[in-house]
Amino acid sequence: MSDILNELSQIIERQDRPDPELVKKHNIKLGLRNEDGSGVIVGLTGKGKVIGYIKDDAGRKVDVPGELYYCGIDIADLAAHHSPGRGYEETAFLLLTGVLPTSAQLDAFSSYMASRRNLPVNFRNRLSDTVNNNLMNSLQLAVCSLYGEDPAPDSTKIKDVTRHSIDLIATFPALVSYAYHAMQYKYRGQSLNLVNPAATGSHAENFLHMFRAGAECTPEEIRLIDLFLILHAEHGGGNNSTFTVRTVSSSETDTFSAVTAGLASLKGHLHGGANEKVMAMFAQLKTAIKDWRDRDEVAEYLRRVLRKQAGDGTGKIYGIGHAVYTLSDPRATILKNVSRSMAASRGREEEFELLALVGELGPQVFEEFKPGKKVAPNVDFYSGFMLDCLGIPVEVYTPLFALSRVAGWCAHRLEQLVQNRVIRPAYMNAVPRRAYVPLAQR
Repeated sequence: MSDILNELSQIIERQDRPDPELVKKHNIKLGLRNEDGSGVIVGLTGKGKVIGYIKDDAGRKVDVPGELYYCGIDIADLAAHHSPGRGYEETAFLLLTGVLPTSAQLDAFSSYMASRRNLPVNFRNRLSDTVNNNLMNSLQLAVCSLYGEDPAPDSTKIKDVTRHSIDLIATFPALVSYAYHAMQYKYRGQSLNLVNPAATGSHAENFLHMFRAGAECTPEEIRLIDLFLILHAEHGGGNNSTFTVRTVSSSETDTFSAVTAGLASLKGHLHGGANEKVMAMFAQLKTAIKDWRDRDEVAEYLRRVLRKQAGDGTGKIYGIGHAVYTLSDPRATILKNVSRSMAASRGREEEFELLALVGELGPQVFEEFKPGKKVAPNVDFYSGFMLDCLGIPVEVYTPLFALSRVAGWCAHRLEQLVQNRVIRPAYMNAVPRRAYVPLAQR
């Protein structure tokens, strides 16, 4: 069996690799990217706006400091001035509707979300039985299974999809927490600690309440989780998972299938799984580098990483670089400041300074290998360190990302349905016409 698999794999590698000359000749947009790396514009959105460069009068990319807007609101302003204790709720309302809520609207929205936190009867037990050793796979199964619990799961009426959306946003803390504790019980011999959602308190507080199985959490910890959720809730229509949700939504599939597709995309280490890779890289760095303050030693190690002589052998400095941002990622700037304060309060200053040094030197070393290419630390570079300081285990990083991003996914799904046209890009077929040869003659 292994022989035929090896043969098939080699044929596939040979046959499916595109001819670079054909790609260039026909101006094919691989990955829906233009030749300069910018994204092909395929639609209009009023949700997230991501700015990492501008185009000059000649149409050339010009690198600029990164900016991120949620429905026209600067993420820095939202992160700094959101409603105290209900930042994620305010963010979710903004993304779903496109407008900032009044005080009365936010009260009503937060209360409604809190009333929808509980999972259906017996669903929790089924989730515990079906969980596997990867939380993202477990979440896909759980969300898809919620289809059977909804009174109108296939409806694409905006009122029903709005209800689907708020229900999913509200129940995600329970989905993540229960899946994690069930995984710990099933595969690692831990006690099964499942607690009911809190009847009161914010979305962030409810997550910590369930994740910590009812243990106390401080106002500072709640504030930091809330900030994490705000910063990860949305990132424009072009990121892989959101575009996936919009693509499958354009076929008018159900909400639960669309969000399941988003989860499948987010699982990939080139998207939501990147912060896990950053922390694995950081663990290697701490061991391999003798003097954490030696700039030359750190820079040389990063060169070895890029040469595939160190790290995991992929040639990647995880957390450095982004598909859109060039000079800076505004989310990373916020998280860097937060991480510095957390490190100081937890006696982890030396670790933070090493991480910050990698963030400083990484782009410089990268440009040695690709002159003119500007990169900077992205949101994943510091988010893992922040979550580690909060005692969140690495296998929960991407699920927590999903817990936040589900608001953005649902907002884009609603927008897609309102303006819908089925998404159907074209692929050029490069194989010439040929005759069928009977098996005996091959």
